[in-house]
Amino acid sequence: MERSTLTLRTLLTSRRLRVHGLLIGVVFWSAYGWIMAVPGLRDRNGFLKGTDFLHYYVLGTLALEHRGADLYSMDAQAQVASERVPAAAHLLYLPLYGPQVSLFFAPLARLTYGSALELWLAASAALYVLCCYAIWRTCAALEAYRGTAFILAASYPAFVHLIFWGQNSALAMICFTLAYLALRSQKFFWAGLAIGCLAFKPQLTVAAAVIFLSTRQWKILSGMTAATAAQLLIGWLYYGTAVMTNYAFHLFRVGGVNALLEPRPYQMHSLRAFWAAVIPWAGVAFAFYVISASVVLVLSVWYWRSSAPLSLQYSVMLLATVLVSPHLTVYDLVILAPAFILLADWAVAHSELRLAHVIGALLYCAYVAPLTAPITHFTHVQISVPILASLLWCLSRPERSELAVPAATTVA
Repeated sequence: MERSTLTLRTLLTSRRLRVHGLLIGVVFWSAYGWIMAVPGLRDRNGFLKGTDFLHYYVLGTLALEHRGADLYSMDAQAQVASERVPAAAHLLYLPLYGPQVSLFFAPLARLTYGSALELWLAASAALYVLCCYAIWRTCAALEAYRGTAFILAASYPAFVHLIFWGQNSALAMICFTLAYLALRSQKFFWAGLAIGCLAFKPQLTVAAAVIFLSTRQWKILSGMTAATAAQLLIGWLYYGTAVMTNYAFHLFRVGGVNALLEPRPYQMHSLRAFWAAVIPWAGVAFAFYVISASVVLVLSVWYWRSSAPLSLQYSVMLLATVLVSPHLTVYDLVILAPAFILLADWAVAHSELRLAHVIGALLYCAYVAPLTAPITHFTHVQISVPILASLLWCLSRPERSELAVPAATTVA
């Protein structure tokens, strides 16, 4: 046991982490720059730059034109895309976002696609950096590792994917970050409001809703309900009842269109996608997903009832959020950045414990796991999922008495 602890301590030095982070960052960001450094709206590979942002740009256009009836029409949106962005011809997107999302992106739709994309990517990067910095500021043990933390945050593969695809996961990250900061300040209703703002990605609220309902956090739940209702009300007031009914119809039918929703299954990182890749029978795979997700939720609820510190409780919730989500792509893994920072802070502060080095090793593996996604084509095993599950298990095992602290430091 002592030898394994010494090995982990020797391998995961701050210097090695900086070097590895720099190597990953230089390779990824250099590749990104080279792919994008061509004139026009198509990158060096012939794909539309910021591919997924086109969907938001089209939704914003529909909001400006009050075309609520087309919010859930793939053909109508493809037509709008080809008219506003000729380089985007033949691109199709599955329309599942709530009507309020189109209103959020309406201001960007007033710009040309290129200008809107540049502004969106800059805003996404800024939000990501601010979230990481805000969490890091709460971590006293990481104060001496400012440079290492910055390098690892900037080089995180999920962040690179977020920028490459022009996705909206930075908005989810700021919701989770604000919720954590509110919980630290004992502002439970405000924490609920922040998590409730995730209504635009409802799959990311499953774990939080189960945990807070099971632990009877009524102030948090009331905040979540208020924020969700406010978003839906805004959409209803702007578009009317017919559009909201259409949204509900498409949302509840999402299970039947997974093939369209997940065109790159090797980039999916949740228990549902894990079992779907491993087991060729859909019904059996779904049963394994339900069972394993239930175990994750039970462990998470137990942990929130324990005397563990808030930083670890919240990290467990974020891990559970990723694992139980019915749909989670690689860029959504940015929501784990706060958990990585909080867990690293605990591991550094408790470096005398063997568990701290085990958690450090699992954090390292979880950080680099998205790099292994291409081999899923051949192995049919998304390695990130068992790594994240192992990390959650190490934290939430009932006998982990060394994680306990006085109950006053936990959420009440």
